[in-house]
Amino acid sequence: MSMPPVTPALSVQGLRAGYGNGGDIVCGIDIDQAPETVLAVIGPNGSGKSTFVKTLAGLLRPRAGIIAVTGRDVTALSPARRVMAGLAYVPQEANVFGNLTIRENLKLATEFLRGRPGVGPAQRELVMALFPEIAARPKLLAGNLSGGQRQMLAFACALLANPEVLLLDEPSAGLSPKFVGETMEAVVRVRESGVTVLLVEQNVAAALRIADEVMVLVAGRKSLRAPAKDISNADLADLFFAKAG
Repeated sequence: MSMPPVTPALSVQGLRAGYGNGGDIVCGIDIDQAPETVLAVIGPNGSGKSTFVKTLAGLLRPRAGIIAVTGRDVTALSPARRVMAGLAYVPQEANVFGNLTIRENLKLATEFLRGRPGVGPAQRELVMALFPEIAARPKLLAGNLSGGQRQMLAFACALLANPEVLLLDEPSAGLSPKFVGETMEAVVRVRESGVTVLLVEQNVAAALRIADEVMVLVAGRKSLRAPAKDISNADLADLFFAKAG
């Protein structure tokens, strides 16, 4: 007896996006991402990675295409409505309030999520167990955290919404090698908790170590999608440079 097909946690069909009257930066991307996986999106500078993830999050309106979360079409929803539909987003910069304490940041993260299934004390307990270094110092100002700790707090705030899918835009940017490692370990913990992660990352080596699959973007198009374990440095050099020129 065959098993019924698994609904993708994140499905993107024919996605096109750009800014103003300019040409498309995201040029017809299709993906289906399985639940509870990490998909790393990598590519050379200017390949459209950040535009892609901002379009998924709802910060940029697509020109064409469909975005679905666990089978629900969220293409027309605002960023806030997408969170309510199970799609959380952690931007690369300005992802916590430095003048607020850890506790205040966490409280603010759920202030407008009334009605989202799973949001509440039980979810908070699960999230705090994922990030004990954050849970231990609730009164500390977020601005006094290290770069890696700020990313942990940003992850925690996003996860309080009990998302199905978590979008991460270059979480290792500007971090020391030590904090890059800690941040990537946190991404693994998030995936192991049952959350699907789409990770846009410039640090290719760090992304490959934790990803299940990799999608390479070049000039706004999907050049390759493959299991992370099958990607070699030679493949990347060819995709990043020979085909991008």
